[in-house]
Amino acid sequence: MGKLEGRVVIVTGAARGQGEQEARLFRAEGAEVVVADVLDEQGGALAEELGARYVHLDVGSEDDWRAAVAAVRAAHGRVDGLVNNAGILRFNSLVDTPLDEFMRVVRVNQVGCFLGIKAVAPELADGGTIVNTASCTGMTGMAAVGSYAATKHAVLGLTRVAALELAPRGIRVNAICPGAVDTAMSNPALLDPGAGADAGALDGYYRKLVPLGRMGRPEEVARLALFLTSEDSSYITGQPFVIDGGWLAGVRI
Repeated sequence: MGKLEGRVVIVTGAARGQGEQEARLFRAEGAEVVVADVLDEQGGALAEELGARYVHLDVGSEDDWRAAVAAVRAAHGRVDGLVNNAGILRFNSLVDTPLDEFMRVVRVNQVGCFLGIKAVAPELADGGTIVNTASCTGMTGMAAVGSYAATKHAVLGLTRVAALELAPRGIRVNAICPGAVDTAMSNPALLDPGAGADAGALDGYYRKLVPLGRMGRPEEVARLALFLTSEDSSYITGQPFVIDGGWLAGVRI
């Protein structure tokens, strides 16, 4: 028996990166996984490989959320869990950030999380789970990622409010706060290895910055999401969980 045997879990942004690893691990642990993304070709192929279901989902669209939840309900009869993983990152100083760029990040990272909670929570079986993907930048500041940090601070606030409001139904809501993770979002060179960019350059940088000496791996974040979705965390709700290789632990001299 897997840790999620028989549970129905939606994972957003699941076509690649952290979401893909969460979908793979959850499926291996017995869940009926719903792969949700806007990358239809990649997401559909992953769902077919895993024996899962794919739904097209723009997390910033309330209509898309309604359609996705209806599709899951029709296929499985219920929803037991949600991982709000979808997110985007833009690098810019605050004073140089165009409003439309700021709002694009807000729409995916913050509004997407809000709409996910709003759409899925009423459908969750009592005792269900929601895992929101925040960031270590939701716990502190970081130069050049102001729009991203602002949305991830907001995700922590949404997590705490949802945890309080949904606790009477036994629904637990927590947040994972990754540091630098070796995915295409934080290391864009991975998207096009033939373009001449050095996919290992960021890892070399983080070897100096992070106490554990490397970037995180999406599989490691997936294991934390599994813990928060399974009964192993049955008495935990409303909490942020930092997974950053010790980045926020303090200053090394």
